[in-house]
Amino acid sequence: MKGKKKSKLQQAQDKAQAAINLTNKTIEELGGHTSGLYESLTSIQELFDKIRNVPSDKKLQYEELKQIRLNWKQQAEKIEKDYQEAAIKNAGAGAAGAGLGVAVVTMGPTVAMGVATTFGVASTGTAISALSGAAATNAALAWLGGGALAAGGGGMAAGEAFLALAGPVGWAIAGVSLVASGLLFWKSSSDKKRLENVFTAISHRDVKSYELAIVELKERISRIIDESGKLNEAIESIQTFGLDYNLMTEEQQYALGSYVNLMLSSTQLLINPIKGLMPKFSMNDFDDFMDWKDRKAKKSTCEEYKDFIVSLANLLYKIDLDDKDKKLLWKSLRKNKKMLKSMDISKKEFDMDIMNAIIEALKYKYQSK
Repeated sequence: MKGKKKSKLQQAQDKAQAAINLTNKTIEELGGHTSGLYESLTSIQELFDKIRNVPSDKKLQYEELKQIRLNWKQQAEKIEKDYQEAAIKNAGAGAAGAGLGVAVVTMGPTVAMGVATTFGVASTGTAISALSGAAATNAALAWLGGGALAAGGGGMAAGEAFLALAGPVGWAIAGVSLVASGLLFWKSSSDKKRLENVFTAISHRDVKSYELAIVELKERISRIIDESGKLNEAIESIQTFGLDYNLMTEEQQYALGSYVNLMLSSTQLLINPIKGLMPKFSMNDFDDFMDWKDRKAKKSTCEEYKDFIVSLANLLYKIDLDDKDKKLLWKSLRKNKKMLKSMDISKKEFDMDIMNAIIEALKYKYQSK
């Protein structure tokens, strides 16, 4: 490759990778700020816990917030633990140098907190953190540079692992390079060119997606800085109120009520996912598609290959394919044994009905609404 000019596809993939790297860096920065926010919320909570005779409705509200924050913290710790275990396991298998990159080995609590905030807490339903065990680890691996490992053989359950990669970053790191390797199977230069154009369009689309996500991440960071400042002022203020609610002035009682609202808005900043990094075709989208009365795709086909359809829908959203593109892409994917294995589907199973179902599901979501 030395001295050889990179193809348009390689250039586009390089840009996508650069955007991913910047996204990950910003997620790590977010983690540093969410860590500080968590500490401020814990401090104000401890002050509230010391106050006697707080009305039960206020007390119930901040006790609920405490549980939500605890869930978030446990989730971040689990992501970090799973991630470290995967790193050690795969380093032992000699995969560290090739598949993992530095981020895996150096992932600490701050990065894990950034990932936990980025995907939101489990109650968000479709967020990656809601996925159990191996799938959540695979999501973290994809995000922080180990996508090839996550897609290829980190010893994870294949179907579940790819479901965790059903977001733009998972695909860009693992999927597109894996899927684009199917280009090698084409002898006809015009067919190869068509496929290269499809994968180039995917990379261009992803770059735009990351750029918007980075704006959203930075906006979240700036809001967290603002709320942390307000919380720290509230912490200083509460310490002058005394420890009995009934002995406080009306003004102080009113202030305490406003601090509970502040804790609520700050907790949302901690646990709400970054919308721009959510899957572009979720399980909820799939369920809506299944309920659509004009759907042509067979119900049995869709239900049997649900994970596969959702994953490929996340690869192909907002990509215009004519009939020739669709057929070439389908043939290319079917020839790619490594990809099929990672997605737990056989060549024989992956027929044109499934490909048509994927395209129809995307048309339903992106054109019919």
